[in-house]
Amino acid sequence: MIDPSEDLKAMIEAAKTAGAGLERHFAELARLTVRSKTGPADMVSIADEEAEATARGILARARPSYAFLGEEGGLGGGDDQSRQWIVDPLDGTTNFLFGSPLWGVNIALAREGKVVAGVTYIPTLNELYVAETGKGCWLNGKQVRVSNRTALIESVLACGIPFAGKPDHPVFAREMALLSADVAGIRRTGACAVDMAWVAAGRWDAYWERCLNAWDMGPGIILVEEAGGRASGVDGGPLDLHAGHVCVSNGGVHDALIERLNTALKE
Repeated sequence: MIDPSEDLKAMIEAAKTAGAGLERHFAELARLTVRSKTGPADMVSIADEEAEATARGILARARPSYAFLGEEGGLGGGDDQSRQWIVDPLDGTTNFLFGSPLWGVNIALAREGKVVAGVTYIPTLNELYVAETGKGCWLNGKQVRVSNRTALIESVLACGIPFAGKPDHPVFAREMALLSADVAGIRRTGACAVDMAWVAAGRWDAYWERCLNAWDMGPGIILVEEAGGRASGVDGGPLDLHAGHVCVSNGGVHDALIERLNTALKE
């Protein structure tokens, strides 16, 4: 089992406590108040907001000086901008609201813009993924590794599919045309938290998405890297937590995937 720092202990507590509250709401979906954030396909519920408040409170008590970035509440926290909690209280909100169990709580800690610890908790599957720099990636207390496949034709990939109001629909169509005939399968769970954690666990060989936020990808980056994988931008360049795009993989299929993604963008 990982020997967690005090920071990671707080993150685990925050994720599990927030997740427990979400499970209670998930059992009574008909009673939830839901509203649109930016359009009919981008929704938020009282469950999201309560979960973020719960996580934020626990993290603030543990490290009141750390800055905070949350999907629902935005920027805040303490004055130490070199250390920042990054929280998505409910990644996979649409899944959650439609009764799909594939959703999770994302909590990352960044130092000087680089993620150094991450927790992804998927309550309905009882899966707690944790990682910290130099300590490996762990699922429910057991260390996990990325897959060892090196050929796209043998690989199962996951991706983000742009929904209504998102850009890059033509690019995505070209990506599918270039990749679908050359891989064992392409999947989309509907939750970045799940997809990235499953790359770390070796269930998927790679995952990419062009339009997402720091709180979507934060924990997944270090989960994959500490599991022996690779993280970059979708163009293959160095990963920027705030650039809005990511590609993570087992490392063996990374370059071949990036080549096709760049081709789709150029076309």
